[in-house]
Amino acid sequence: MSFRDSLANRVRTVGRGFAVTTAIGATAAAAAAAYGWWEKDQFEVRHETLPILPEGSTPFRVLHLSDIHFVPGQDKKAQWLQSLAELKPDLVVNTGDNLSHTKAVDPLIEALRPLLDFPGVFVPGSNDYYAPRIKNPAGYFRGPSKLKTEPVKLDWPKLRSAFGMGGWIDLTNRAQSVVLNGLRFDFSGVDDPHLKRERYAGWPRGTVNQDARPHLKVAVIHAPYQRVLDHFTGAGADLIIAGHTHGGQICIPGYGALVSNCDLPTWRAKGLHDWESDGFTTPVNVSGGIGTSRFAPVRIACRPEAVLLTLTTRS
Repeated sequence: MSFRDSLANRVRTVGRGFAVTTAIGATAAAAAAAYGWWEKDQFEVRHETLPILPEGSTPFRVLHLSDIHFVPGQDKKAQWLQSLAELKPDLVVNTGDNLSHTKAVDPLIEALRPLLDFPGVFVPGSNDYYAPRIKNPAGYFRGPSKLKTEPVKLDWPKLRSAFGMGGWIDLTNRAQSVVLNGLRFDFSGVDDPHLKRERYAGWPRGTVNQDARPHLKVAVIHAPYQRVLDHFTGAGADLIIAGHTHGGQICIPGYGALVSNCDLPTWRAKGLHDWESDGFTTPVNVSGGIGTSRFAPVRIACRPEAVLLTLTTRS
């Protein structure tokens, strides 16, 4: 065999190997995308128990919803949201990013209508104000996403009004006390820290006046940036409830989230954790979220979730 023939055979062998490797890679990528498309609709309820109630209190069930990112036609998601009313929560907490489409408000209101029969509080996220846009997925791994100029506005006023008409309390840079099951909840919420819109309203005046009923101080936020967690922890919150992270959305099995889309450590991107700041400690529940951006409709090793947080008496 001549040198030219030998070289040609080697080139053909390398070419076949490259083609096989490329085909395997493409097949694996397609399989991962197909799995991620399937997993995004595998809705779950995460159950947590937190002993923070005053002595003598009965268990109190908080249903935490976050990052629904609703799009018209998401019938399976709508049916699952409606089914959550069967949990009969004592309180619903919605931490924002309800929308992912300009025409999503009416079908989302219908999907949440059974839950509007229960007491609730809410704050907005950026995807209540503005629609998501197509962008390079790799950019998500570079750090917290940033809003560009001229975003498409969503009808947040209509959705906010529907929540209010249903009896849910708007905590956007506001504080309010509510008595539920004989326990006074002092809520303080902020507008989305991801947009740097947070303004602290403090705690309701009932926290320090003559009202001596047992009370619980609960902070409600969308994006769990460390500056906001530090503030509420230092302010004496008994519980902080947040969303935004999607739990990382695309995770590595056995490792977890690669990103949190804010400055929260990735291992805190989902779950119930203690947050420490200046000698104070506050439990924080971060939801893994229910939806995704409509331009990145996949989840891997991070199933969509609502959280049923059962509050019990302190040990």
